[in-house]
Amino acid sequence: MNALAATNRNFRQAARILGMDSKLEKSLLIPFREIKVECTIPKDDGTLVSYVGFRVQHDNARGPMKGGIRYHPEVDPDEVNALAQLMTWKTAVADIPYGGAKGGIGCKPKDLSTSELERLTRVFTQKIHDLIGINTDVPAPDMGTNAQTMAWILDEYSKFHGHSPAVVTGKPIDLGGSLGREAATGRGVVYATEALLAEHGKSIKGLTFAIQGFGNVGSWAARLIHERGGKVVAVNDITGAVKNSNGIDIPALLQHKDATGKLADFSGADAMDSNELLTHECDVLIPCALGGVLNRENAGSVKAKFIIEAANHPTDPEADEILSKKGVIILPDIYANAGGVTVSYFEWVQNIQGFMWEEEKVNQELKRYMTKAFHNIKGMCQSHNCNLRMGAFTLGVNRVARATLLRGWEA
Repeated sequence: MNALAATNRNFRQAARILGMDSKLEKSLLIPFREIKVECTIPKDDGTLVSYVGFRVQHDNARGPMKGGIRYHPEVDPDEVNALAQLMTWKTAVADIPYGGAKGGIGCKPKDLSTSELERLTRVFTQKIHDLIGINTDVPAPDMGTNAQTMAWILDEYSKFHGHSPAVVTGKPIDLGGSLGREAATGRGVVYATEALLAEHGKSIKGLTFAIQGFGNVGSWAARLIHERGGKVVAVNDITGAVKNSNGIDIPALLQHKDATGKLADFSGADAMDSNELLTHECDVLIPCALGGVLNRENAGSVKAKFIIEAANHPTDPEADEILSKKGVIILPDIYANAGGVTVSYFEWVQNIQGFMWEEEKVNQELKRYMTKAFHNIKGMCQSHNCNLRMGAFTLGVNRVARATLLRGWEA
């Protein structure tokens, strides 16, 4: 089942639990606006090449729409639609005053030079500048994009609208980015994990963790888990996989990866088959890479007692059912990885106020928001006798539905 079908299924289940009116349900599911643009640029060798860019603006009942822009060859309307809808529920679960959006360009960033990426980003911004804005739709980095990409968008947007630092988040610090933003998603994952484990009388210290994906989110989560006394026993990324049953020295692994660009040949751990990471022996499994990695083929072999969904849609619905029957507790993506958008909200607030926060304040506020959201999800689980995924979906969907009705929606 693809990401859009799975997201729609979760939404409809939440709507049924809430007893939602069918007309309101249909209205909430339909995106506010879908944008598709052709981005033609000259390559460095003078030839012309064209890429398709998308922006789906799903809902703005609770505030400006918010969501990342990804550069990836698999970007397509269905994926962008699903992720835009997920952002609507995610911002509502985190209780930040945003709606949901998502964007992307179907390209391979590694095949483009820096100057080509800049031209592509500027052309994309030119095509959508009148449909984004501080109080309309606020993009952010995602897979294949970064702070530099946001700097180009900010600069290009400002040519049309004047200096507007709050139009994007995840910017470089020198252009109004927030301290703590780089680590925010990984740090939020750790705060979410602490909240879940505390509910079960456990803590990170002494537990074993397997982390799939060692990019920004996975590496920060691993670092912070290691600092708290957790044992990261297995890690993988596209370059390979390593394991150590006594716990990997994460700072040393980070140094090794910085020096070599890969996980392989790290002296402090043994090589392992990357495909075995999801079924590796551990207490807590944290998927931090692409969606759909846990499916009906491998779910039965998962040994972890807890799964923290740091990636978007890592668990197929079929796998969800298998894992639930095994008693595995899954912390859903629309809550677990909300740290990034929460600190993006803090960045937006700082830009509007023209007042920078200290990193300590950013981290304190992030912990407060993540902890409060977990307790709100648990409240919905108890009210509706449902699991954490439906607790999160009913919380988010209910908040968006209430805002929609309060604004004067007519059936």
